[in-house]
Amino acid sequence: MIKEAILWNKLQGGKVECIACARRCKIPEGSHGYCFVRQNIKGKLYLINYGVLEAIQLDPIEKKPFNHFMPGSYVLGVGTSSCNWGCAFCQNHNISKEREVKGIENTPEAIVELAIQNGAQGIAYTYNEPTIFIEYALDTARLAHEKGLFNVFVTNGYETEEAIEKMKGLIDAAVVDFKGNGEEKFLNKYSVVQSSAPIKKALIAMKKAGIHIELTDLIIPNVGDSLIECDSLTKWIYENLGPDTPLHFTRFYPDYKMLDLPPTDFEVLKAHYDTAKKNGLNYVYIGNVPGNKYESTYCPKCGKLLIERNGFYITKWALTADKRCPKCHARIPIVGKKQKEFRYAGITTFY
Repeated sequence: MIKEAILWNKLQGGKVECIACARRCKIPEGSHGYCFVRQNIKGKLYLINYGVLEAIQLDPIEKKPFNHFMPGSYVLGVGTSSCNWGCAFCQNHNISKEREVKGIENTPEAIVELAIQNGAQGIAYTYNEPTIFIEYALDTARLAHEKGLFNVFVTNGYETEEAIEKMKGLIDAAVVDFKGNGEEKFLNKYSVVQSSAPIKKALIAMKKAGIHIELTDLIIPNVGDSLIECDSLTKWIYENLGPDTPLHFTRFYPDYKMLDLPPTDFEVLKAHYDTAKKNGLNYVYIGNVPGNKYESTYCPKCGKLLIERNGFYITKWALTADKRCPKCHARIPIVGKKQKEFRYAGITTFY
């Protein structure tokens, strides 16, 4: 199914400029952008895989990972083919590296209904980069809001300010992944991206748009684990997004074209954690290492354990009803109340 895009400009000679992501591809008639799914057809830009999904799955929101947004809730995650990045370490490369339209058509109405039937409180646009299928995501998000569901993006943060303006009021929260501390040489070589500057610009725009933001940083041994870059990045987060912005340092596992590297040592992740805390960030986490103490939330003022987690699941909740520390009464920035124990109506993996 195809649908005319909402983010593009007409250029001379039949070309169009896609303005969904920071690549801003200038596309001749009959061709497509870097992502392959946004195509110039007779001088207009179209999304050529509208509603064609390669992945649908029910997940705890902590898997995305969100630790400060709708804790304990479940989301129906949806993803399509291809991506606007070229990561050599992608763990969803079976869909993100597709260069043809594959999957099963699902209307926005069908996805919202599926989420409700299976007990999800929200919908996540995830698995591949949602910016490249933003028309479908926003159509679905609009219907989801009408039915009382929230919407989240799991994204590389390469959206344009024009795209974020379209997201405003429809996308409630976003997890943005820097990868390798956002270091320029790393991104050039391993993600086919010029720099992290567009990500930082997008994050500031998201904050102004009222979108809840959490950050992840995939730490890859030997090639994307510089503490100097971590120091620079965490200082930028503190100064531009604020000390309460949750930051998750996540362990790399070998995949796709980077099978020769080992998983990230825990000591390396802990050194990144310590750097972020030194630079004033209040809520820093270590992810992809189930059972470690840094998955949990602690009061930044008195150090009390407030939310204990094991993997994607909450095992202890000590916050007061108004989301304060019961010991020192500091207010903890959590969006939404802890959800009740989940009971799903069907299977958790659809495709």
